[in-house]
Amino acid sequence: MEKIYNAFFHEAVRDFLSELSRKDHSRIWGIVETMEAGDLHSPRTKTLRGPIKELIVKEYRILFFIHEHTIHFVRVFRKKSVKTPQKEIEYVERIYKMLLN
Repeated sequence: MEKIYNAFFHEAVRDFLSELSRKDHSRIWGIVETMEAGDLHSPRTKTLRGPIKELIVKEYRILFFIHEHTIHFVRVFRKKSVKTPQKEIEYVERIYKMLLN
């Protein structure tokens, strides 16, 4: 499968994913590979605000954005409430803005 995008996992996401069960880790990694190949429509995602999106994998939520053919996976958490916490969205927005400058 040819890559169109590169995945970049920020440290907090790498650490979180390394603690998951092999099954959950493999499931998420398979979806990331699909996204790297350019299929951004099959994985279950939700636009949160502007370029900030949420990848939904079972009870996990990974906040990301795309910049210059790189998918930046910035935050991850286990979903416990209906709404995505605003502080998480705002954190990802700050990272996105820093990257643009």
